[in-house]
Amino acid sequence: MSASAFDAIARAGSAVELLRNAQSKPTIFPVTPEFSNWRSEQRSWRESVALLDQSHHMTDLFISGPDALRLLSDTGVNSFARFPVDAAKQFIAVNHEGYLIGDAILFHLEEQVFDLVGWYMVLDWVQFIGETGDYDVTFERDANTLMREPGVDPLFYRYELQGPHALALMEKLIGAPVPPTKFFGMATFDIAGVTVRSLRHGMAGQPGFELFGPWAEGARIREAIIAAGEEFDLVLVGAKAYSSANLESAWVPSPLPAIFSGAQMDDYLAWLPAARLGSLAGSFVSERIEDYYLTPYDLGYGRSVAFDHDFIGRAALEAHAAAEQRVKVTLVWKPDDLAAAQRSLVEDGLPAKYIDFPKARYGLYQVDRVRADGVDVGISHDCGYITNEQAFVSLASIAASYAEPGTEVVLTWGEDPNSAKPAVERHRQVEIRATVAPAPYSRFARENYRAG
Repeated sequence: MSASAFDAIARAGSAVELLRNAQSKPTIFPVTPEFSNWRSEQRSWRESVALLDQSHHMTDLFISGPDALRLLSDTGVNSFARFPVDAAKQFIAVNHEGYLIGDAILFHLEEQVFDLVGWYMVLDWVQFIGETGDYDVTFERDANTLMREPGVDPLFYRYELQGPHALALMEKLIGAPVPPTKFFGMATFDIAGVTVRSLRHGMAGQPGFELFGPWAEGARIREAIIAAGEEFDLVLVGAKAYSSANLESAWVPSPLPAIFSGAQMDDYLAWLPAARLGSLAGSFVSERIEDYYLTPYDLGYGRSVAFDHDFIGRAALEAHAAAEQRVKVTLVWKPDDLAAAQRSLVEDGLPAKYIDFPKARYGLYQVDRVRADGVDVGISHDCGYITNEQAFVSLASIAASYAEPGTEVVLTWGEDPNSAKPAVERHRQVEIRATVAPAPYSRFARENYRAG
């Protein structure tokens, strides 16, 4: 039996100590890193059409039974007053104290059958509540490829088409006009003689479709897409470019889940395998794990919160909603400071922490300190390079008084002291000046991400 998260934290002495020195590696997308080069692949979803393979890096939790919807309503901040079959939504859960556990995409596949897809943090919480509460539900988990038993295939293939030519490519694939479908609406198509389910999606503001079906049919669908896509300049996108796509849409993929303290969490940590705890990286350091917690409002999820039903953490979240909120922004790093940090690698003395391209995260949860006027004003999350904007940016949650575009802030890069994580080499901290910009950074993405 695998060690529990509770036991692992007890051995380390604290959650912060365990996470900061965790031996797990940063997130890996177990698909081809680059088909051509990540710069051209990033451009494809802005200029032509991109094919991204989502089959291997996400986890599916299939939830079925008479109480499936009630479980989701009890654990989700979203409204379920109307959630028909063939619809999807961004599902968001908080703990009893109203702090964010995580988010994922929830598909309503058929009556009493749902598929919760994404990072495993929020999936684990929903399954725990379902298994330990009074719910008539069953669960089937299809873990991501890195966590799945060797030699076992995924249950579903999942492909994403994104870019200005995505609609034309879809119409060629199905041999007919694509019916109007709202954002996060679902439709069923026939492609290459097999039935394919589709989610109307968007990335960086571009039109897009997420296609999925039984794994055994995946190769056939992929071949059909590639053959039809030639005239539309279809580009195969590898793991490097795909892992950075969220920087354009301003989605923070893995905020630290608020599972390490509070009501019911000792039982949850005893249930949770230690292998799913992840690692904590960055210049923000506190002995209190609660200082790393976020509310949904810190990440711009306020539009998804609905106080039209009872759910875990509702009263506490109402209090957070009434308090002053941080604002999600993009921080555009100053080129001179970025260059100086990289230049230190070829200069005498201890260099700065290596900054990888296109994604610079070196832990599952990246949390860097952001200051202005000599005081802490927030934290920076994911960071990396956007070819389409020729900018190195990070997504951040900062105090509203400093969130005005054009505001100058300072991000501290690197750890002090250096942690023992595998991705951390000996280095010194450096300061990176940055300018606050909207999130999403791309004007096209801001104006079009949920259009249509």
